[in-house]
Amino acid sequence: MGAKVTAVSSNGTYSFTKPNRESITLLEGLGVEGDVHAGTKVKHRFRVAQNPDQPNLRQVHLIHEELFDELAQDGYTVAAGELGENVTTRGIDLLGLPTGALLHLGATAVVEVTGLRNPCRQIDDFQAGLMKKVVGRDESGAVFYKSGIMGVVRRGGAIRPGDAVTVTLPDGPHRPMKTV
Repeated sequence: MGAKVTAVSSNGTYSFTKPNRESITLLEGLGVEGDVHAGTKVKHRFRVAQNPDQPNLRQVHLIHEELFDELAQDGYTVAAGELGENVTTRGIDLLGLPTGALLHLGATAVVEVTGLRNPCRQIDDFQAGLMKKVVGRDESGAVFYKSGIMGVVRRGGAIRPGDAVTVTLPDGPHRPMKTV
């Protein structure tokens, strides 16, 4: 079985979680139609306060559903959309992708990977102790982030649960993702 979309979510107002939808529409250069984070300039409130003229590298938030399985083993119950993601996937190593990888979602949509999601303290407000499960240090002391990846829409289109996900890797040396 190949990689697929398992859920899609959006919210027109600021909140930590996003309700699941039957479908979402990605708009080229903007993000998810009707979502509070759509736009060419940064929309995340913390980043807006720092500099409202930054380009929006966080138009689409994707999370691998396997993270929810891992969290369940530690006693956490997390469902699609509850960590604020727009697209939930299964069967693809999102965290292992390089910056610039292209994710083909459904029939036409393409999202370019811009980096890792840097979760905020709201994650612990959602479920106490969850931050330590999605941010930590590995054996070498390097910081890791498991709370998904961010991207920008390169080609628009509708996405639905069950849609296929394929990847086109960038040419040249691959750059590991950093937080955006």
